[in-house]
Amino acid sequence: MPVADYQTYCKMLDNAYQHRFAYPAINVTSMITANAALKGFAELKSDGIIQVSTGGGKFASGQVNGDMVMGAISIAEHIHRVAAKLDINVAIHTDHCQPGNVDDFLVPLIEESERRVAEGKLPLYSSHMLDASILPIKENMDLAVPLLERMAKIGQILEVEAGVVGGEEDGAAGSEDTPDEQLYTTPEDMVYVYERLSEVQGGRYMFAATFGNVHGSYKPGAVKLRPEILKQGQDAIKAKFGDDAYFWLVFHGGSGSEKHEIHETLDYGVVKMNVDTDCQYAFTRPIADHMLKSYDEVLKVDGEVGNKKKYDPRVYLKAAEAAMADRVKEACEDLRCVGKTLAADAVGV
Repeated sequence: MPVADYQTYCKMLDNAYQHRFAYPAINVTSMITANAALKGFAELKSDGIIQVSTGGGKFASGQVNGDMVMGAISIAEHIHRVAAKLDINVAIHTDHCQPGNVDDFLVPLIEESERRVAEGKLPLYSSHMLDASILPIKENMDLAVPLLERMAKIGQILEVEAGVVGGEEDGAAGSEDTPDEQLYTTPEDMVYVYERLSEVQGGRYMFAATFGNVHGSYKPGAVKLRPEILKQGQDAIKAKFGDDAYFWLVFHGGSGSEKHEIHETLDYGVVKMNVDTDCQYAFTRPIADHMLKSYDEVLKVDGEVGNKKKYDPRVYLKAAEAAMADRVKEACEDLRCVGKTLAADAVGV
């Protein structure tokens, strides 16, 4: 299928909300990691989300360019071409654009989508994340509202964040010494986010509310999650705006989370969970294994010639792609989205 259009993407997210499952949002930095995500989704007949951060875009453009917009465009164009051959829906998303990068990352990508839509094509990206959680909530929403107004005109969804996700991911979000109280979004802030973004006629958005989650890799139990905060926020907006009010919620920093915690968040409206750190490790593990087991063959030791079949990058990168795809499939199983593709109902352009 083609990359999901706006109507299909909204249908995907509503289906997840109504049936209490979520889509893995897989961070990618190259064609091969994008291929790994697509392989995992396709093999389990799961729709999914593939996302690119500012750092991922910069890496993808190559060291000779170091251009995060160019790299983000390149990866997205690759996904559009490859996804068209698969019987699943895929949305393409940007991750953690902080206020300082709105003008030099988010806006140029929106402009590229506006150009494509004017030509009768799908937007390049299905959705974008504005991570203005470092700002006071009013300033955060003052920045988000005009972006959502612009994006709504071309069929894009905005993701916003209020509260701070601890740890560090591509230089974004909080830090290890983030005060505990900042790791938990208040019901009052959730009501304010709903009120402000609902001002945008026809705008659809996802909300990364924080409930103690931390970016990076950690052992189970090391982070104190409070998923009930998500329920409190959903209840608060329903109490003020009516039973039809709800958030599409996003779970950041899920590495190391216990399964029962993940499943509880699904009951409270999480429809998207970011998966980055675990995929990085899954990709790297078989490469390390290959190098350690084939040391004398991948290197020309003591004047020998080595073994081309072992140092050909395609050999170990294929193993890395397969291993990352397996981790994507594990995420699909954890989030209960296996076999739930809406591809048969998709309307592509």
